[in-house]
Amino acid sequence: MELGDKVAIVTGAARGIGYAIASRYAREGARVMLADVDEDAGAEAADVIRDAGGNAQFVACDVAERLDIHNLVAATLEAYERVDVLVNNAATVHAADFLELSEADFDRVMRVNLTGAFLAGQAVAREMKRQFEEDGRNGVIINMSSVNAEVAIPDQVPYVVAKGGINQLTRVMAVALARYGVRVNAIGPGSVSTGMLKAVNADDEGRARLMSRTPMGRIGSPDEIAGVAAFLASDDASYITGQCIYADGGRLALNLTVESQT
Repeated sequence: MELGDKVAIVTGAARGIGYAIASRYAREGARVMLADVDEDAGAEAADVIRDAGGNAQFVACDVAERLDIHNLVAATLEAYERVDVLVNNAATVHAADFLELSEADFDRVMRVNLTGAFLAGQAVAREMKRQFEEDGRNGVIINMSSVNAEVAIPDQVPYVVAKGGINQLTRVMAVALARYGVRVNAIGPGSVSTGMLKAVNADDEGRARLMSRTPMGRIGSPDEIAGVAAFLASDDASYITGQCIYADGGRLALNLTVESQT
């Protein structure tokens, strides 16, 4: 399942799942452009990958800003001359009661988590279309979804809504871009050991809740999600498009009853 000499962009790559994917791609032989709003952490992440023998560079990028996306694609083409894989991983969260959530906070999360994936996907897809028409080279776009595209957390309104949108964005991109040799899929992680999970996993009660909803009885690792991303980017997944692969330890297959609220 090696990625040969593919060129990949990974957003939100400074840490967590994004970093794990960038690192895995580099180990599989890809040349990787890391992107993140955290310049120090992103540059350090690229250094670590290079020190391990991988080919990686970093560009500061806020995916909510169209100009930043333009600069990211331009920097990738300048460094590597093409782009074969895009992983839309950048995301943010904002916890608030539904009745108290501000419009500004809703819009901010949606701008990063959903609009950012659209902006990056559109910009990279245009380049992939050009490459396909010039030399028949296929492209791959992977959007980071979540089990929360299917289930809901009441105090994470914009995050949940954005992930639902990511699934539909994935489907419509897959249908629209198939004629240009571009496959588009999503990954829907369950509970994975990242910074976003720390607040939920901070105490015994929180950990008990996580385990109660996960049949496999453990939290997933970023490297396990990176393995799915490596598969989807490879030729082994050449006939898969428009799908969301849920790596969730069995969470969505589990049916639990809850105490009545009445």
